Parts: sequence; C-alpha cells; structure tokens
Amino acid sequence: MRIIAKRTLRLFWEGSRGRSDARRALEDWHSQVRAADWKTPADVKVTFGDASVLKGSRVVFNICGNKYRLITKINYPYRVVYIRFVGTHEEYDNVDAETI
Repeated sequence: MRIIAKRTLRLFWEGSRGRSDARRALEDWHSQVRAADWKTPADVKVTFGDASVLKGSRVVFNICGNKYRLITKINYPYRVVYIRFVGTHEEYDNVDAETI
C-alpha cells in the first residue's frame, strides 16, 4: 500500500506534547501497511484485528496499546492509504471519524 503521508505521523511523534512514545508503534504500523495489499476492508481486519471499519472507506487503528487513535481513508482500487488524523482518545472524541 502507498501511504499519504508519513510526514503526518512524524510530526505527531516529534510534536511538543511529549508523544515520542508513539514513534515505534507508528513506524511499525507504517511498515506493516506498506507491505500490505488490501483489496477490501476485510483484508485490513486480517492484518489489524482491532481496527474499526467505518463508512466512507475510513478505518480507525489503535496505536501504542490503544493510547492513540489513527484515522485513515483507504482507496482500495488504487491501494492508497490517506492519513486523516492521529491523536489521543480525547482528541479523537472531538472529531467526526467518518468525515475527517
């Protein structure tokens, strides 16, 4: 899969809010997704069983032992994963995961 964009993840763990603990988990997620070839949401669930599949081709991943949330939009025919949001549970509660 092609991921747009790793820079978003890097800015998150390098940010001033002390989220460096997310670096390894996000790099692992990135590595697994790059190696994947997802054709359907069911394929995502095979790789990440605890991921939540939402409407609008959105998928929510639990990161760093469920401390953080990562929302993506996946274009399955083109094998592209767009990072739409990464943040804490509190920050996640303030966004609409199906439209972000």
